[in-house]
Order: sequence, then C-alpha cells, then structure tokens
Amino acid sequence: MKAANGRKEEKKAESESLYQKRKHIYVRKAVGIFTTLRTSLNWVLLVAYFSMSWLTWDGKQAIFFDLPNRQFNIFGFTFFPHDFMLLSWILIICAFGLFFITVFAGRVWCGYACPQSVWTFLYIWAERITEGSRNKRMSLDNGKMTTEKFMRKLAKHSLWMFFALATAFAFVGYFSPVRELGGKILEWDLGPWEMWWLFFFTAATYINAGWLREQVCMYMCPYARFQSVMFDRDTLVVSYDAARGEGRGPRKKGSTDYKEKGLGDCIDCGVCVQVCPVGIDIRDGLQYECITCAACIDGCNEMMDKMGYPRGLVRYTTENELEGKKSHILRPRLIGYFVALMAMIIAVGFAVSDRIPLELEVLRDRNQLYRIDDQGRIENSFIIKIANMDQKPHSYTLSVSGLQGLELVGENQVTVNASEVINIPMRMRIDAKSMTTPSVDVTVTVKSSDGSSFELSKESRFIGSVQR
Repeated sequence: MKAANGRKEEKKAESESLYQKRKHIYVRKAVGIFTTLRTSLNWVLLVAYFSMSWLTWDGKQAIFFDLPNRQFNIFGFTFFPHDFMLLSWILIICAFGLFFITVFAGRVWCGYACPQSVWTFLYIWAERITEGSRNKRMSLDNGKMTTEKFMRKLAKHSLWMFFALATAFAFVGYFSPVRELGGKILEWDLGPWEMWWLFFFTAATYINAGWLREQVCMYMCPYARFQSVMFDRDTLVVSYDAARGEGRGPRKKGSTDYKEKGLGDCIDCGVCVQVCPVGIDIRDGLQYECITCAACIDGCNEMMDKMGYPRGLVRYTTENELEGKKSHILRPRLIGYFVALMAMIIAVGFAVSDRIPLELEVLRDRNQLYRIDDQGRIENSFIIKIANMDQKPHSYTLSVSGLQGLELVGENQVTVNASEVINIPMRMRIDAKSMTTPSVDVTVTVKSSDGSSFELSKESRFIGSVQR
C-alpha cells in the first residue's frame, strides 16, 4: 500500500514538473535609447497598419484586395491571380531579408517589428495606464476584489477589446471597401465572410496580445526554434558580460571596495528580468525565448548610472567579443545573403516596372474549326479576352498579321475600363484562294490608341481548306 502511494506521489510530481502552470509576467517599464527606438518604431507600424487602408490613389482605395473580382490594387498597380509569381518572389525576398537580419543581429526582428511583439507592447501599455506600475499591478492582482480593482480591470479589458476590434476592422478594410465597412457594421449588413474575419481577428488579437503574449513567442512561433541555426560567433545578440558582472550581490551606492569582497558590477537587482517581456534572465546566457528587444539593456544601464558604474554590463555584443576575440561584421554568409537579397529585389523591381498593365488571350471557338461564307471566304471565330490592369480606362486597337489578306470582321476599336476584363467575339476572314496550307500561325495584336504605349501580341492558328 505504501509502495503504491509512493508511485502515485512520483507520478503526481512528474506530472507537475511536465505541465507547469503559466505565471503571469508583470513587465516593468524600461527607460532608455533602445526602448525609445522600439516604441517609436512600434507606433509608426501601428499607424501605418491602421491608416493605409484609408489612403486613396486616383480616387480609389490605395490598397484594396478585391477577392470576388480577383483583383489586387496596390498604389495604382492592379495585380491578377496570374501575377502571383510576383508574390512568391516577394515572399522569398522577405525570407532572405529575415535570414540576413538574423545572421547580423539575431532576433531583432522579433523585438522591434514582429506583429505579435508590436501588439503585445501595445497591450502592456494599456495595462500600465489603467492598472499602474509593475508593483501596483502585482498588489492589485493579489488583493481582494474592490470597486477600484473592478473599475481598473474593466478599463483595461475595454481598451484591449477596443484595440482588438480596431485591428479586425482595419484588416477587413483591406479586403472590403473600408469607407463602406463602418456603415455595414452599424446597419448589420455584413456578409458571412466579413462577419467571420471580424470575429476571428478580434478574438485572435485579444487572446494573443492580451492573454498569451510571450507564450506565442516561446511555444507557437517556429522562428524561435530554428533561429539558432543561423547564428554564428559574430552575430550581434543581447548578452550579459559575466566576466565583469560576477559575482553578483547587493552593495551600497558609491561603494568602492566591492571588488575586494569578490563582487562584480552586477548588483543582483533583478531589473533586467523585470523589464523582460518574456520573463527570462539574460544573465543565464543566450536563450531561445529572447526576442532581442533590448529592454534588459536599458534597465541595466539605468541601474549602472545610479551606481556610478560604466554602462554595457548587458549589451549588444558577439560571442567572440565576450571572449576577448575580434568580431567580424563582414563575413561570407552575411555577404551571401545580402547579395542574394539585393539581386532578388532588383529583379522584382525590374519585373514590376517593366510590367505592361495589359493582358491578352486569344481563344478559338471550339464549336467549329472554320466555316465558308456565301462568297467562298474562310472564317474562323475567336474569343479575344482583354484585361486592363491599370487604374485608368484605355482604348485599344486590334489587328491581325501573319497571313496575307487576313482581316478582322467587325469593330476593331474597344475601350476597357480600369481593372476590367472583357471578352470580345471576333471573326477572322480570308479569301479561300489565299490559303496555301490547312493551318497558319497568326498574331493578334492589341495596341493602346489613347496616347499610352501599351502593346501586346498573342499567337493563334487560322484553320481552313486548301483549294486545288
């Protein structure tokens, strides 16, 4: 019986060690150059996200992804599904950009520009202005429910929900006309997809930035797991200078004999842990949870200033520098990523700038190969598909070449509105005596006739009978 109870206790202890309950992190406000830089960049990114859908370009929404019509309008450029190869290249550019940044400065992207971090810091800011400083928040959570506590919690969650709703509204505004979306919400005239994405992004933002926070970075984000593969001994990371800081211990301000007592510059104040949004102790060495936000650097520098010690106990540095070796900024892998990144950016930039905002398809009538009219002429029927991928209407002239005497039957002038796709039934006709082979390659050309220089050609085949 005792042995059985002992095994139960062992299983219980093992279960508790494997499934540890999350402890809420009360983030202390850091003050310093890196916090100022990160906060400024965060606000720029937030303003850009919430405002870009409201910008106009030539009287239209500047960024609008019109999924029902399969059109993606971005600052005067209209892209269609067949342009998704460009999207693939842009994603590759983003990947190589991330690799380059990681090799150079670790997870600095996570700490300064990742949406999860940006919104998390926004929610921490809302928590701070409603519930107070770190110590006040801890006391508030540990105390009994009072009217003040209830009102502060209500204010915090109201702000959280407001930011979540605004985030969802801004996101859907890129896919549904943003100036009409507000009216649709007030009139409850939303489509099923609009309702779903509004609900989904509201819930996702509220939960991820308000409740999960560092859990997303530590357990859900794959980048945290494979980032170390791209590190080397010359990668800039946030590090604690153990040679200077150890051993740790408190002392009076202005004391000069702490070295004789075997103490280093670290006063073991714990500020570096208190300001960390993921709750790690940077003094334990480089950890995959670290998002390189440098809050611990600002916190430590603040304490070093108060003690009169030199800054830089915690700083951006490299493994080689910490070991007293020379660091190398320019190294083959970093240069390789940079060259590849620049080459792809130039290639995509050239492809976009050289892109003709016109699409042409020539489709044969599948119902019949050809027909002979009353005058003995051979006719082929086609469907000519023209897509105007510009933000302005254009007029085009159609012509055909490749066979002497071949002509288009019908009107060869057409006007296509901005971002419009039209199908034009068109017949080609030729005297039967001009046919020397049963099949001839012909070229259909569409050329703008309104002063723009757009021109595009497509090949097709003209089929008929050869007279003997």
